[in-house]
Amino acid sequence: MSNHKDLQKLTGAGLLISLGIIYGDIGTSPLYVFKAIVGTQRISDILILGGVSCIFWTLTLQTTLKYVVITLRADNKGEGGIFSLFSLVRRKAKWLIIPAVVGGCALLADGIITPPITISAAIEGLHTYYPHLHTVPIVIIIIAALFIIQQFGTSLVGKAFGPIMFIWFTMMGLLGVFFVAQAPSVIRALNPYYAYELLSSNPNAFAILGAVFLCTTGAEALYSDLGHCGRLNIQISWIYVKTCLVINYLGQAVWLLQRSGQIVNLNLQNPFYKIMPEWFLMYGIGIATVAAIIASQALISGSFTLIAEAVRLNLWPKVRINYPTEQKGQLYVPSVNWLLCAGCIGVVLLFKHSDKMEAAYGLSITVAMLMTTILVSKFLKRKKLPDYIVNTFLIMYLLIEGTFLWGNLGKFVDGGWFTLSIGSFLFSIMWSWHTARKIRNRYVKFIEIEDYYGIIKELSDDETVPKYASQLVYLTSANFNSEVESKIVYSILQKQPKRADVYWLVHVDVMDEPYKKEYEVDVLVPNKLIRIDFKLGFRIEQQINLLFRRVVEDLVKNGEVDITSSYKSLNKHKIVGDFRFVVIEKVLSRSHNLSFYESFIMAFYGYLKKVSLSEERGFGLDLSFVTIEKVPLMLAAPETVEINRVK
Repeated sequence: MSNHKDLQKLTGAGLLISLGIIYGDIGTSPLYVFKAIVGTQRISDILILGGVSCIFWTLTLQTTLKYVVITLRADNKGEGGIFSLFSLVRRKAKWLIIPAVVGGCALLADGIITPPITISAAIEGLHTYYPHLHTVPIVIIIIAALFIIQQFGTSLVGKAFGPIMFIWFTMMGLLGVFFVAQAPSVIRALNPYYAYELLSSNPNAFAILGAVFLCTTGAEALYSDLGHCGRLNIQISWIYVKTCLVINYLGQAVWLLQRSGQIVNLNLQNPFYKIMPEWFLMYGIGIATVAAIIASQALISGSFTLIAEAVRLNLWPKVRINYPTEQKGQLYVPSVNWLLCAGCIGVVLLFKHSDKMEAAYGLSITVAMLMTTILVSKFLKRKKLPDYIVNTFLIMYLLIEGTFLWGNLGKFVDGGWFTLSIGSFLFSIMWSWHTARKIRNRYVKFIEIEDYYGIIKELSDDETVPKYASQLVYLTSANFNSEVESKIVYSILQKQPKRADVYWLVHVDVMDEPYKKEYEVDVLVPNKLIRIDFKLGFRIEQQINLLFRRVVEDLVKNGEVDITSSYKSLNKHKIVGDFRFVVIEKVLSRSHNLSFYESFIMAFYGYLKKVSLSEERGFGLDLSFVTIEKVPLMLAAPETVEINRVK
């Protein structure tokens, strides 16, 4: 955690890490933004100057003001991201789960389209040399290699990300300066008048807005990676990044203005590459490709973190999460990795060229930004800011992002349907998992554990009952120490009477603080019945097997419990007794009592349970010491059955 806290300070290393981790997506946007704005239109002064003006004010209002200045303040113990933000405000209103889930799904959908479009746009620079080159196989090979190396961790190559991105932004800035020096008057494009003039006079205004939005698509990453870099490092490094971006856009504008009145095929003559000297072009394509790979890596890592948080917040089925290196925050989710890989390759095969991918890009991230706006407004309200400030923020950004959403909706037929379909599918998984758990919990019956203290102690001392385990551990979902599921008591006393020296109840509470690791011990019956409550942050791996062992070791050291085997032959040698975990799996019974909607949700949930990680694996339990008991959740009392005896 010390390294984590150090990153909150302004340091040279922190600034370099910010460049490498955060700005890949937004930093590679000059590869395709002007291509998307101009399209097949005839180049004119108002189109180019207005385009630059729109880009500059979008970066200023959307990226700088909303994210760098305001949203970065919504940190959850130093952590950012839509689920961190949700954890901060979810107690204010239950309906906030909707924008959190929608935003999370939109960000995951964005992770499928970003690698193909950035890598394709970079590789297509080779068309300058080889106009008929088929770039699809090259892009697929790079994407496949990128996903294959995820399982080994990226900490080693990750150290080079910062210096490479510094070279990338510096290169863009210098290339832009060279062309701006040829026509300094292009700086007048920063006047918002040109943006107004373009949008009010051009019949394709909404399509242009949809293209302009591509310049800010990486803004959400600034907030998502807050915990890795720290607010000050992000805010200061953004000054350099934005300066280089704007100068490069101005340089591209000069090149385009030199061709005023023409219709230029920007797929073969990408202005980003045309402002490069001939001798430097191949180097520029190489640097652009590496920058595109870094941008893709950031999105992939972000997707892993997002899924890991969703699992711990019970918004996603339990999946295997690996930690390939010792580096903080470095994780690998195999199932998500290969799903993203298949999705990215599918995008490349479906759209083939970056200009066609532009239609699929932007729509989902606009939705994510709208959801962040709603959650941030709730955060500002929680901070007791005056209502007029909160409402001004909310209305202003709902209007801005709503306008961008309207502009991006025009892309629906040409490709926007793809990311919306992916996002909708992901939403169905998250929403079904969340809702099904609520339906199940509705039918879980809790009873007062105090009523059973006596009989549990008697059972433990009853030598006529075969001993089931020395230490018997149950995972409970009861939030209060005074309660326990009726099925646990049924399992101990009736299903097969389970005699043990000590009974343990273990409860895991996922906390709103990201890295909290605490536990509480409640001795219900001395040396017979003990409850442990783990309070774990939503970014902490739930390794209950290891955590429980550590807690028991502390209790033994303090003399609070004796876990020595009670068998005479073992006790005299001070041999520790055996431990056994019992996981009770609740299965719905008589589901015809549910509504059609709830039945559908539970059916989908049942399928997700089959393909997801089991409860015992999800909690990191040693399977050789786990017993799984399936119990029915009765939705209604059993119907009375009548039958007549004839003999």
